[in-house]
Amino acid sequence: QVQLVESGGGLVQAGDSLRLSCAASGRTFSSYAMGWFRQAPGKDREFVAFVAATRLSGARTYYADSVKGRFTISRDNAKNTVYLQMNSLKPEDTAVYYCAADTGGSMGSYSLSDYEYWGQGTQVTVSS
Repeated sequence: QVQLVESGGGLVQAGDSLRLSCAASGRTFSSYAMGWFRQAPGKDREFVAFVAATRLSGARTYYADSVKGRFTISRDNAKNTVYLQMNSLKPEDTAVYYCAADTGGSMGSYSLSDYEYWGQGTQVTVSS
C-alpha cells in the first residue's frame, strides 16, 4: 500500500510559478516510478510528467509536449517526496493535479492505467 498526499496548489496569474509536492508513505519510495497527471473541468485526466525509480532507472524524466520546457518533475528519496515545478503558467494549465505511484514498474509510464495509487488532488487555477 502507498499513501500519497499532494500540496502546493493555488490561484496564480498567467506567467507565475507554483511548486506542487506529493508526499508518499508505505513502501520503499526509491524503488518505483512517480507521475503527475491533471484533469480540467469536462476533460479526461491527462499525463503531465513522470520520474522513474532512482535505483534502477536513474530517475529519468518524461513530459507531455504541452508542459515541456515549463514544468520540471523531481524526486527527493530522503523525504519520500516528488515535486512538480511549474513555471510560465498559462490559463490552460488550470486543472486538478494528481500524483500517482507506479509500484509495478521502475521505468515510468505516461499511461494512467499503469499507476495503482493516486493522491486526492490539488487545484491549480491560472487566471489570465
